[in-house]
Amino acid sequence: MPSLFDPVTLGAIEAPNRILMAPLTRGRADAGHVPNALMAEYYSQRASAGLIISEATGISRQGLGWPAAPGVWTEEQTEGWKLSTSAVHDAGGQIILQLWHMGRLVHPDYLDGEPPVSASATTGPGHAYTPTGTKDYEAARPLRTDEVPGLLDDYARATRHAMEAGFDGVQIHSANGYLIDQFLRDGTNLRDDEYGGSPDNRTRLLAEVTAAVIREAGADRTSVRLSPNGESQGTDDSNPESVFPLAAEKLSDLGIGFLELREPGPEGTFGRTDVPKLSPLIRKAFNGPLVLNSDYDAEQGQADLDSGIADAISYGRPFLANPDLPRRFREGLPLNESNMKTWYLPGPEGYTDYPFAEETVAAE
Repeated sequence: MPSLFDPVTLGAIEAPNRILMAPLTRGRADAGHVPNALMAEYYSQRASAGLIISEATGISRQGLGWPAAPGVWTEEQTEGWKLSTSAVHDAGGQIILQLWHMGRLVHPDYLDGEPPVSASATTGPGHAYTPTGTKDYEAARPLRTDEVPGLLDDYARATRHAMEAGFDGVQIHSANGYLIDQFLRDGTNLRDDEYGGSPDNRTRLLAEVTAAVIREAGADRTSVRLSPNGESQGTDDSNPESVFPLAAEKLSDLGIGFLELREPGPEGTFGRTDVPKLSPLIRKAFNGPLVLNSDYDAEQGQADLDSGIADAISYGRPFLANPDLPRRFREGLPLNESNMKTWYLPGPEGYTDYPFAEETVAAE
C-alpha cells in the first residue's frame, strides 16, 4: 500500500505526495475581492503539499457573500491570482482554484438588497457576516430554469479566468450547504421541475456545471468536493445513500481528475455528525482517485490509504498552522496549534507568521 509520502496521479496533476492542502477560507483579499501579495506568500509557504486546493473563490458577484473572500470573475481578480500561482510554482508546488457559489448563504447586503438564489425558497440558519456586521440570513428565491444557462456561463467564465491566472486546475465546491449542495439535498431542494424531486434530477445541476467546467479546463484538470454525510449549514437529505453515490457515478462518467469528500465523524470539530460515512459506497461508484478530508491526523490518514478507501488525504487546519506539514508528518515533529481568533482577521498574524520546523527547533 502507498504511504502518505508517495506520489499520486490526480488526473493531469502528478502530486509528489498524498498530503493535500484542503480549501480554507481566510478572508485576506483586498477590496473588490482581489487576491494580493500576502495571499501569495501564504500559499507559497505551503507549496510542499502534494497539491494545494485554494480557498473557496466566488465565481460571480451573485455567488459571493463573505467579507474579503477572493473572487475570479473580474480581470483585476484574475491578475491578482497570478501572484499566488507564480509564487507556488516558483516554490515547486501545484495549486488548483476552488469555484464557489454560496447560494442562499449570500446576504442581500452583498446584492444591493436583492434576495440570493437557491434551489427553492428557503432560508439558511444562523447569521451571515456582512461588511456592516452579523445579520440573520434572509429567504432565497428559487433559481429559475431559464437562469441555469447563465449560471453555467458564470462557472465557465470563472474557469477560464482560473486557467488564465496559471492554476493547475479547478475544483467545483459542491459541499457544505452551498448552492450545488442545496440542489443535491431534498431538505433544501423542493422543486418539481427537471432539477428537483428524484435523485437523478437533483444531481442534474452538478453534472451540468461539471460539464461546463470541463469544456474550459479539461476533465483531467477538474475536480469536485462533496460533503455526503450529515447536515451542513442547514442543508440535509432524508436519504443521502440515494443521492451521493449517484452523483459520484455521474462524475465518474464525466472523467474528472479526482473527487474529494468532506466526511466529519462523531468527534469532528466542525459539522459534528453521527451519520455514517458514505465513502465506501462512493468508492464503488467513482472510478477515479478519491481524496478524503476532515479531522485527520497522520496516523488516521495512513490507515485510510492502507485500507484502500482513499488515494490521498486533504488536511485543513493542520496546514493552516503548519506550512511544512509534510515534513512534520514524515519526521514525526510536533505540530503548531492554530489561533482560532485570527482565522479570518486581516493581516499576517495567524496567517503567514506560523513557524517552520527549523524555526521552532532554533527557538527551543
